[in-house]
Amino acid sequence: MVRVFISGGCKSGKSFHAQILAKKMQQKHVPLYYLATMIPKDDEDLQRIKKHQIERTNWEFETLEVSKNISSVLKKCNTNGVFLLDSITSLLANEMFTDDGMMIANAPKKLSYELTLLAEGLKNIVFVSDFIYSDTPFYDTSTEAFRKGLALIDRQLAGICETVLEISCGNVVVHKSVSESTENCNN
Repeated sequence: MVRVFISGGCKSGKSFHAQILAKKMQQKHVPLYYLATMIPKDDEDLQRIKKHQIERTNWEFETLEVSKNISSVLKKCNTNGVFLLDSITSLLANEMFTDDGMMIANAPKKLSYELTLLAEGLKNIVFVSDFIYSDTPFYDTSTEAFRKGLALIDRQLAGICETVLEISCGNVVVHKSVSESTENCNN
């Protein structure tokens, strides 16, 4: 069983590194799943999705759109496959904020629980999250609640994953690893 948590800034290369790791984890006749979580809200989101789709071309990923209720994947897929979940940040936004602008305060705890179930129920998974903790010190109440919620989830996943990586400007920083194969994801 291999569980990897990757964090990094926007456009840092973390999704591409995650794809490389997931592909390296794949063995013959084992499905490779890409769990796409973003619900596009604007043209920038659509461009980011398109870029990721192009990057995955010919990599054998089966893409599953799972914008909410992530633990439902356990009933839909071959749990012996290799999974790449991109991204925790989008998934939390989908769960925490409703279309009418309301905030669901317990969404981070619920999602943390579901992601733990997912990690425990799958043989191999790579989680991708955004590092959003070093910006301005003052945010509105809902943005700060989101940042704290994401931090809660990121800490939970970092604790249960065997490997924790940070991607910054395409460089890989290994914070925790029990497998040398994940340390060399630049290759």
